[in-house]
Amino acid sequence: MADAVRRPSPAVALVQVLRPHQWVKNLLVFVPILLDHRLLEPDTLGRGLGAFVAFCLAASGAYVVNDLLDLDADRSHPTKRHRPFASSALPGAAGYVLAPMLIGLALAVGIAMDSSEFLGLLILYIVLTTAYSAYLKRIAVLDVLLLAGLYTLRVLAGIAASGVRFSTWLLAFSTFLFLSLAFLKRHGEISTLAPDTPAGSRRRGYVAADLQWLRTMGATSGYLSVLVLALYLNSDEVVVLYGKPAVLFLVCPLLLFWTGRMWLLAHRGQIHEDPIVASARDPSSYIVGVLVGVVLYAAL
Repeated sequence: MADAVRRPSPAVALVQVLRPHQWVKNLLVFVPILLDHRLLEPDTLGRGLGAFVAFCLAASGAYVVNDLLDLDADRSHPTKRHRPFASSALPGAAGYVLAPMLIGLALAVGIAMDSSEFLGLLILYIVLTTAYSAYLKRIAVLDVLLLAGLYTLRVLAGIAASGVRFSTWLLAFSTFLFLSLAFLKRHGEISTLAPDTPAGSRRRGYVAADLQWLRTMGATSGYLSVLVLALYLNSDEVVVLYGKPAVLFLVCPLLLFWTGRMWLLAHRGQIHEDPIVASARDPSSYIVGVLVGVVLYAAL
């Protein structure tokens, strides 16, 4: 007999439905600020924090919408059936109040940022996440492109909110890196499917036989992001920001190691959640992050 669905207390369930552990993805708004060497400017940092808060609120609202739309599928899933709405720890009616409230607060923060570009990107994020939850995540390939776009959109929102310099190199690098992470996310989800699960079930457009294809596409995208980085290090933009740009090439093997490790863990079936959250729980990610920071400092 299957184990009974665990029901947390209403207070705990309310926190769970917001998925605060997923907010780590919104730290991406600080990436362009950091790379432009303006993280220590109070005004710039403050605008970055405003962008972070707005995206956290919008993301939590999107997760509530997703859980409401996936209610039936989640109840038959081995782990997602423990989610607050699926386990009835929270009534569905609460979600219909919570979602618009969170999205409304996100828009209020976006308006307070006094940046039409940032507000436009925030609205685009809300529209795309809603469309993704409602239907687009069922379309194979388009779903991972959209996921990668949502990651990249956070970086663009950080640029719009803080007013730091826009770089096409950063955009290209982010696109390939986040495409790899999107494939990694889908790989983790599909790896739990039974071999005979039909395509389109559980609101996904993949079958278990697609795992090898997902691994190939994901690893290739990750390595392409490192190639873009290597090309960027030969550009004139680097000389403006760094006194010893040649040192920056040490970042490339570090990212190659991290990308290869993440896909090795996926191949071994050890990643079943959002890859950014998974990497935040992986000690080697912190080691790589520290080493990248040391390289960036040494290149100044």
